Amino acid sequence: MPEPEARFADAVVLNAIERIVPTETIDKVLDDTNTRECRKRELPARICVLLAIAMSLFTEENIGKVLTKVVQGLRLAWLDRNYQQPTDGAICQARYRLGPKPLVELFHLICQPIATPQTPGAFLFGLRLKAIDGTLEDVPDTPANERAFGRLKGGRGKDAFPKVRGIYLIEVSTHAFLDAVFWGCRRGEPAGGLRLLRSVGLGDLLMWDRNFHSYEMVKRTLATGAHFLGRVASNIILKPVKQLPDGSYLAYIYPSPKARRKNQDGILVRVIEYTIDDPHRAGYGQTHRLITSLLNPDHYPAHELACAYHERWEIETVIDEVDTHQRVYSGPLRSKKPEGVFQELYGMLLAHYVVRVLMHEAALQAGLDPDRLSFTNSLRIIRNAIPEFQQIAPEYIPLLYQRLLDDIAREVLPPRRDRSYPRVVKRKMSKFRLKRPEHEDWPQPLKSFADGVVILGP
Repeated sequence: MPEPEARFADAVVLNAIERIVPTETIDKVLDDTNTRECRKRELPARICVLLAIAMSLFTEENIGKVLTKVVQGLRLAWLDRNYQQPTDGAICQARYRLGPKPLVELFHLICQPIATPQTPGAFLFGLRLKAIDGTLEDVPDTPANERAFGRLKGGRGKDAFPKVRGIYLIEVSTHAFLDAVFWGCRRGEPAGGLRLLRSVGLGDLLMWDRNFHSYEMVKRTLATGAHFLGRVASNIILKPVKQLPDGSYLAYIYPSPKARRKNQDGILVRVIEYTIDDPHRAGYGQTHRLITSLLNPDHYPAHELACAYHERWEIETVIDEVDTHQRVYSGPLRSKKPEGVFQELYGMLLAHYVVRVLMHEAALQAGLDPDRLSFTNSLRIIRNAIPEFQQIAPEYIPLLYQRLLDDIAREVLPPRRDRSYPRVVKRKMSKFRLKRPEHEDWPQPLKSFADGVVILGP
């Protein structure tokens, strides 16, 4: 039973995620950002931080129901009948009073690489695999959001909702978000990729798609001490200067055509050209070009690099985890003001990180690849565990935490199928072709991806 003077609000802790998002860290962030409340409130800043994370664990609930989930277990153990949950309006006011800054700072403190040398697929040639990509998120159609983020328009008119552009850095093997940039939809992805280099360094191998390639991206990545492996467009001039035994070659990239003509400020890179000889795979017969800072073909074979580059697509799976499985509701975010949008987005990334850390711990204990565990089932198990952790004595929390990991580890997925699908959709209003009957029985690969990669010479 709590002390007579104890306040319900002061006792609210999400013990299920305490090891990942410690209360002490939340308090430190609130102090550092000067966002701790000056007087006692029914919704102190610490609860608002937890609520911002929980909103992305219970996305199908309105904000009042989310708070109910956050305090559900504690209410069952709390004997004070006078507690009354704040109204939805009061909760919204508390959210906006907190603002986005504590969530941003908490994200940068908490979301660090989690893979260990024992994590399957985490490293290539001793380098930690990281990847960059971006996406667009719909936000509520309000004047404030449209002013802050803009709205795209095309041949069919304006989009139904304003959009915020997110550019992400992930750890490939664990699907953990390590950094993010959010801004208006009219700003491009390449500038966001440059900003994310603040979270890349010695011992990393950074992968990016051709949209992120630039001389500046290469130069600044090398300045961090990291290596890179990126795809380049067909219009990039890469003149061979030395042929290598594995079919790759060395070439220089330049900041401008003038610098190329005068052979100034060139950066030496290794070029790997390959094609796919399996007619049932995307990219069949096309020439794909990668550039990398890993210049030695004896230490870094071209075929292994070409196969490893396709691990970059894991970031597409990560974005799908958030947009499809974590955010069950397929509509826009819930925040009607830009400061709420930023708070919600960083809360969303923190919630995803919590799930992925628990999945990684469970996988390591069970001797599994994290890819073999179900994100959707893990998310459901963690949701259900939140009230359970609030109802038991503190000395039993380690046992309950171990049971949580065991439950997650039992949800093992079958091995990934070697499959291929056409890039079509059922919806009519889309840039992709309409899905038709001939797409139902799509031909499947004849060989593994690695067997289908053929390195080409210059």
